[in-house]
Amino acid sequence: MTTPSPAPAGRPRRARGAAESLGSIVLVFESIVVFLGGLAVYGLKALPETIEPWWGVVAGTVLAVLMLLTAGMLRHRWAIVVGWALQALLLLGTFLLPALGIVGLIFGGMWAYATIKGASLDRRNARLAAEAETANGD
Repeated sequence: MTTPSPAPAGRPRRARGAAESLGSIVLVFESIVVFLGGLAVYGLKALPETIEPWWGVVAGTVLAVLMLLTAGMLRHRWAIVVGWALQALLLLGTFLLPALGIVGLIFGGMWAYATIKGASLDRRNARLAAEAETANGD
């Protein structure tokens, strides 16, 4: 009987910071709610009479996909700014459906916490790692 050979060693995974991890969690869950919000805009016919109701589904889907793409790119600083822009865009949906304002405020607060507190944790972890490296280098 032969023993199976070990799996080939791949390159190690990139370390993700707290801001990236927390931000991606918020954006992924928010994308689900935004898509459902687009369905609500469609179902309630909340768009002006001159705009077909199915555009609500399209807008919700596009915004949800943008959030998912941004969640995957949070390793870059510009993606944090894009995330803030997406939060503002969701808040503009309040003019169509007031309930989207509540969703925007809740997820906007979670996004703010994820990015601000996550960056603070990342700075602290980097400082502690640098102190540990200096202490071991004596």
